[in-house]
Parts: sequence; C-alpha cells; structure tokens
Amino acid sequence: MPEQALLATEQLDYRFLLIIHMVCADQQIHSEEAKSLHQLRQHIKIGQHTIAEMEKILSQDEQMLSVEYIARQLPASEQGEAMRQILAIAYIDGFFSPLEREMAEQVVEIWNWSKGEILQLIKDAAASHTIENYNDNKKQAELSLGARLLQGADSVLSPVLVDSFAKIASEKVGRKLEELRREILLAGPEYDEAIQRCATIATDDYKYAEFALKNTGTAMYNLGKGIQDQLEAIQRKTSGKGKAQTATEVAKQLENTRKYLTAEILKEIESVRKSIPAKQRALNHFSIAFMGKTKAGKSTLHAIITGGGWDAIGVGKQRTTRLNRVYEWKNIRIIDTPGIGAPGGKTDEEIAQSVIEESDIICYVVTNDSIQETEFQFLKLLKEKAKPLIILLNVKNNLRDSRRLEHFLKDPDKAFAIDGQSGLGGHIERIHRYAKQHYTNDYFDIVPVMLLAAQMSREPEHKERKEKLFKASHIQNFLDSIRMSLVKYGVIRRSQTLLGSTVGAIEKPNQWVTQQAQIYRQLTDTLKSQQENSRKDIQKAASDNISSLEQQIKAIFQDAFNVIPSFAEDHWDKNEISLKIGWEGQLKNIRFEDRLKTAFEESSKNFNQDVKEILQEVGNELQLVAKLNAESFIFNQQDAINFRYLFRIGSNILLVASAVLTFFAPPIGIALGIIGTFVNLITGFFKSNQQKRREAVENISKSLENQLKTYQENALAQAKEDFGKYCNDVAQSINTYFEELIQGLEVITEQLARAKCKLDETSNYLNRAYAKRIIDWCCNKSEPLTDEAIYQTIIKVKRDFGRGMNIQTKIPLKLSKSSDEIKQVLQEDVVINSTT
Repeated sequence: MPEQALLATEQLDYRFLLIIHMVCADQQIHSEEAKSLHQLRQHIKIGQHTIAEMEKILSQDEQMLSVEYIARQLPASEQGEAMRQILAIAYIDGFFSPLEREMAEQVVEIWNWSKGEILQLIKDAAASHTIENYNDNKKQAELSLGARLLQGADSVLSPVLVDSFAKIASEKVGRKLEELRREILLAGPEYDEAIQRCATIATDDYKYAEFALKNTGTAMYNLGKGIQDQLEAIQRKTSGKGKAQTATEVAKQLENTRKYLTAEILKEIESVRKSIPAKQRALNHFSIAFMGKTKAGKSTLHAIITGGGWDAIGVGKQRTTRLNRVYEWKNIRIIDTPGIGAPGGKTDEEIAQSVIEESDIICYVVTNDSIQETEFQFLKLLKEKAKPLIILLNVKNNLRDSRRLEHFLKDPDKAFAIDGQSGLGGHIERIHRYAKQHYTNDYFDIVPVMLLAAQMSREPEHKERKEKLFKASHIQNFLDSIRMSLVKYGVIRRSQTLLGSTVGAIEKPNQWVTQQAQIYRQLTDTLKSQQENSRKDIQKAASDNISSLEQQIKAIFQDAFNVIPSFAEDHWDKNEISLKIGWEGQLKNIRFEDRLKTAFEESSKNFNQDVKEILQEVGNELQLVAKLNAESFIFNQQDAINFRYLFRIGSNILLVASAVLTFFAPPIGIALGIIGTFVNLITGFFKSNQQKRREAVENISKSLENQLKTYQENALAQAKEDFGKYCNDVAQSINTYFEELIQGLEVITEQLARAKCKLDETSNYLNRAYAKRIIDWCCNKSEPLTDEAIYQTIIKVKRDFGRGMNIQTKIPLKLSKSSDEIKQVLQEDVVINSTT
C-alpha cells in the first residue's frame, strides 16, 4: 500500500492534498480551481514531498494517497476548516457536482460527523458563494478604426445599402467588411443577449431532459425487478410438479440469464444516472469541447485561447493531469480533453466521453501530416450522441526555420490554398471521406489554422512580428466563428444538447433492450422449433430402436427354434429331469439369455446415444443462433449478450433425461416344462422303439416350439411395452424441460417488450420537445416550452437517431431557414412536413 510507504521525514500537508482530491472529484479541473490552487501555493509553504503526492493525485496515479487515508490523518481540530476549504473549492466553478458531494459525504463519514453538520456547511458554502459572471466582454480592446467607421456607416446609411456594396466590392474588400461587422457584433449587446437567450432556453429544456432521464432509469429498474419477480414465480410453480430434476435445471438456467441481464441493466442505469449531472453542468454556459489525437495541437490551442498554460496546477509539465480541463472564454465554456489514444491509467477516450453529454459542439483537432482513417473512428461515438462537429485542421509547417518563416510571411494565404500541388484540397477531401464513414454525413465545417504561427506570435523573440504572425495563423477567424455560432445558432445548439442528444442517453438502453428482446424472441422460437424437431426425432429413434430390438429378439429365438430338432433327436428317450437339464444346456450353448440381455442393453445404449445426438444437435443449433446474434448486433459489441449459458442447454437436458436414461432388463428367464412329453412316453409302452422314438421326437419338438413361441410373443410384448414406456418417459422429461425453459424466456421477452414500450414513449416525448424547438428556430420564434405548445404544433416525429428526423406539424409553417442550413447546423437530415 502506498500509505505504508510514507517513510520520509517531511510532514505532508494533508489538508492541501484533500483539496487536490476535491479539485479532481468531478473528473474535471476548472481554470478557476487552477487559479485558486496557484494562489494557495503562494501563500502556504508546501514541501517537495507534498508536491510529489499532489502530482500523483492530479495524474490519477495508481499509487496516489486515497481520500480515506488523507482524511484519517487530519486531527479533529483541523477537520472543520478542511471541510470549509474543500467545499469552497467545489463551488468555485459555479457548480457543486454530485461527485463532489459524494466525496464530501465520504469524508464526513470517515470523521463520524452527523448529517446535519455537513448539510449546514454545504448550505453555508452555497450561500456565501456568488457565481461570478466570467464575462470578459468588457475587457475587450476598443473597436478598430475600421469597425468604428463601419458602425457609423450602418447607423447613417441603410444596412441594405451596405450589404449591396459588400456584394459588388472585390472579394478582399467584401471579406474585410464581413470581418469588421463580426467585430462590431461580438463587441455589442447582441452577443450578451444571445448568451441570455441560451441560458433561458437551457433552463426550460433541462426540465424535460431530467424528467426523461429519470423515467428511463425507472424503466430499467422495473425491468430488472420484473424479470426477477416473474422468474421466482415460475420457479415456485415448477417445483411443485414433482419433477424436481427438471425444475432444478431450468431454475439454474433462468437464474444465470437473470444474473446476466441484471448486471447489464445496472450498467445502463449507471450510464443514464451519469447523464443527469452532465446536463446540469451544461446549464450555465454554451460549451465547446476540444478533442483529438495526442500531439494534434490541442494544448497549443488552449494556451492561445487562455493566454497561458497549465503550469499553475502542476509543476510545469504539459500533461500534469489526465483529467478534462475547463475554463470560460467570452462566456463560452471550453472543455479541453486529453489526447485520444494517449497511454497510461484511465483511457483518455473514456475521459473524453465524459464531456460529450455536456458539450454543445465538438471541435475535433487533426493535423495535415497524419490524416488517417483510424483517427476518425472516434467520431462514431459523437454520432451516437448526435453531437455537431467542427474539424479544426492544424496546418503544420516548420516555421522555426527562418527561411520558411520568411517565405510564409510573404504570402500567408498560400499555406491555406485549397488547390495546387501543396494545397489543402486533398487533405480536406480525405477528411470528408473518412468522416462520412464514421460520422454518417459531412455536414460540418473544416477550418484550417496554423497553431504554430499563433504560438510564435506570443513569444518574445517574435515580438516585432506578433500581429502579422497571429493574423497569418487564421486562428482569430476560428475563434470569432465560434462566438458567431453562439449568436446565430446558440439557442438551437442548447436545445440540441439538452433535448436532442439526451435522446442518445435513452437510445442506448433502448437499443440494448430492443436487441435483447429480439434475441430472446428468436431464442424462444428456436427452442419451440427444436422442441418439436426433437420430439419427432426421439419418437423416430424410439420406433427404430424398438424395431431393431424386435428383430434381434426374433433372430435369437430363431436360433433356439433351429436347435429343437437335433435336441429332440438326441434326447427323445430321456426323463423329464434330463430333458430339462439338456434343454437348459442347449440354450446356454447358443447363449440365449445372454444374447437377449445384450440385445436389450444395446437397444438402450443405442437409444440413449440417439437422444444425446439429437440434443447435441439442439445445442449446436442454439450455438449458431448465439453466434449469428453476436455478429449481427454491432451496437455496443463488448456488451453483447453472453450466450455461454446457452451452450449448456444440450447437456442440461441430458442431465434431466439421465433420471430415466437407464438400462431396462429383459423378461425373466425361460421355464419350459416337458412333463407332457414324458407322460406320452409312458402311454406308448407297447409301441415299437422306432415308433416310440418318432413320436417322442415329435412331442418334444412340438412342446418346445409351442412354449418357445409363447415365450417369444411375451418377450416381444414386454419389450415393446417396457421400452416404449422408457422412451416416452425420456421424451416427456425433455419436453417438460423445453416447456418450462420456453415459459421462462417468454416471461423475459415480455418484460423486455414492456420496458421497450416505456423507453419508446420517453424517446418520443423528448423528440417531440426537440422538434418543437427546431420549428421555433426555423420560424424565428422564441416561446416557453410547454406540453400544450408541443401538442398544438407537433403531430409526430420519426427519428433515425443521429442521422435524420422527419417532423410532421399540425399547422402550415413558413420557415425562414433553408433545408441546407438546417442540415448544416443540426448535422442531421431534417425534413419538416406541414399539414395543409
């Protein structure tokens, strides 16, 4: 344990380390938390040993000191102040997350505090914390001269006239006018108003999202409970039938199924549960998440936007922490994720996934020197969440080479040219091709920038070329486009996050339930088919083996009939005892009883083997069904149903059947009487020896033949009755197993269908709300979202999640947005049909 390895003489600052744990509790490090930590380190003396332990916590090292260990080291006299400090750091980003609350409650439980004490401290922390508006619009530099002139022109001249001038002006002049207008817009009240509209929309939409997510969690919980209750009822019922072996094996089979489904259901519930705080976090700000492969340039982009790095939270390393980093810029919440595919600890992809729910748009950073298909496979996850996308193409050029730098600054736009041998056209075409494969469509912007040029503009040695380098990087265009997107599309983006993509949190368990329902329906149908097939096959096997046994019995008896003449000739003059002993010896010589016994045993074995092969075929068929299901469901492949329990069905049925699959004995041994023959010999006292011999032989032969014939008939009848009963018992046992297992699977299928119905209703509820927001946006309307307003506007919504929507409205609409603009913004194929 790392706790036991602390042998250094330097005393650790446990209170400070507890604060570090709280900073990391919600899997994000906010810029305000980083600033506070930096200030705290400047005011208190922290030794190198504490710094080393801090680094482990920030990097989520497996050897880091646990919250429990650190909390136990704090004396009671310091606990109150420590709790106030960790609550203060938790609130500093404006959101006290459930994960942060969970850590606080864990600590007070270790300290044996009462619930009242922690609730009071949380209340005090919330009351004393004022969520600061990190709006730095007022900190902007004054408008440029050109912007001020254009602003004056717009107030004096008709905006239409200015627009007309922009159209007839040269491309360069027109582009400059557009830049100046954008500068005015982002510095004026319209930007602040857009921020406020986004907040209002988010508050309304969150109520619908929260309601839907809680309904989803409830539906999944009820699914697990319903399966358990119904299977328990079936097991109680089957155990009372007197077929203990069958009931036991079916109960085991269904219990394995229930355990698997319950485990998967709990995973889905946990996934939905995590979505709620993510949506809560998304309320306060329009959020954009930067993602991309390691070394794509995200850290550079972060430094450019924030004007600094992240040395303050660590010890100067570029990646001190593997957690998401959060900061506010121009009232936009920026989430910087670790590079996709970086090695070590919790995967960066898992960390990146954690921010998708709360982001309004994803900026995926790629470089022109390593555009490969594997780099875009991550986009599948974005499409599953219906997240809009921007591709930031970081154009790499070794500007550290002075000659290349001079060449670049002479004509910066040449590096961003689309056409030509060294143009970006090929790279952009490749991005579109790869993205289409994994993101379904290419309704997204690709923005080329040169991050190195922007980075160099901040370096002292390039001070004289600062403005030229920064402008040449095209990064300002990208930053302005983000804020312009907020002004123009912020409202619908907010609804897309809180309504549209929340359907994805429901869609995932819904797809899983749909998948399982289909699997169990197919499995049940297969079992029914196999039940009927096995019944016919076992019936045929029984008929064939009975016929075979009858033929063997007849053959054995025929051998006995064949030895009668010679036996009578050799024993015609023997007394009754000698005749009996001689006949028994004759039967023994032809192994009569041994062969009968062997015939019965072999028939039993052959039938048993036939049954095993029939049931093995059932198992093989079910394995094929399992394999086909596993291959046909690409959704969440790692969580595909575990069919291992199905592979045991054949052996389970055999185990049930083994209770009756035992050898049965042939009829009791022959007891032939030859008394009548001896009497006849006495009555023929005065006949000649030849006559006596002939009559004696005839009498002995006739007596033996009659008795042997009767015995054969009895043996065949007994064999048919006993073997038939034996086969029927086997067939009935197997049939009972099938029926009870099918009954259990049908119960599971019914519960899955019921859950799917609930999830479909919830998805439809959110899709209709989202459709109403889309209609309002397309019509330039803004009104509160209510059930009544939705009902009055929307008839139905058909949605292929992440790909397209078909919205049917009750009233004719005059849309102000073109279909291309709707597709480009929502990045889905949206069709709106109005009734006339």
